[in-house]
Parts: sequence; structure tokens; C-alpha cells
Amino acid sequence: MAVAALKGMVDEQFQQLQSLEEGGTASGFVAEVATLFIEDADRIIADIAALLDQPVVDFDKVDAHVHQLKGSSSSVGAQKVKLACMHFRQFYEAKSKEGCLMALALVRSEFCDVRNKFQTMMQLEQQIEACSPK
Repeated sequence: MAVAALKGMVDEQFQQLQSLEEGGTASGFVAEVATLFIEDADRIIADIAALLDQPVVDFDKVDAHVHQLKGSSSSVGAQKVKLACMHFRQFYEAKSKEGCLMALALVRSEFCDVRNKFQTMMQLEQQIEACSPK
């Protein structure tokens, strides 16, 4: 896959997964992991937004969702999303709805960047496979 498209967006962990796939030991695995991450993160972010939209915010639930997103981000090496989740913590611990909304905007922005890069990478991979001899 085209790892260059992800430069600065993912850490070495994702690049190691990429190396496995390029070596033929995990064909299609990286695309599957990226797709699952995108779907899970999208759902988690929507859940956090719904919690923050409530008149009384359950900050413990926000904490649980942000923690889950941080773990998912770490598992695929989405460094900037993970860091945004870490930044989020100070706001839900302070029980600041306004701060959480700002932190959510940052998380969403970083996630959108990574999602777009993953999708571009997967499209490039499909184009390469389509052009390679069978």
C-alpha cells in the first residue's frame, strides 16, 4: 500500500502492519484494520457528540468513549487522534461541556484527516492491484 500518503499521520505500529502485508503474510489485513478503525471511530465520535448534546452530560460515559477511541487509535497507530483524545481528558475531568465540545472538534478534525488518508491509501492499493498482472 501507499504508506507515503500516511506520512506523519500514523506511527511505526501501522507501518509494521504494512510491512507484514507487503511481505505477503497479511494480505488485505491492513485495509481491513483501517476499515474497522474508521467505522468504530466514526460511531464512537457520534456517541460522544450525542452525550455532549444532552442537557446534563454524563462525563463518565464521555470518558469511557474517549478512552475507547484512544485505544482504537493506538491500535492502528493514528497518533494525532490519540493525542487529541489525551487532550480531551482535561475537559471531561473538569466537567466542562464547552471544553469537551472544543476537544471533540479537534478529535473530529484529526480523525477526518486520518480517515481521508486511509481511504486514499486503500483506493491506491485497489488501483495498483487492478493494474498488476494476474
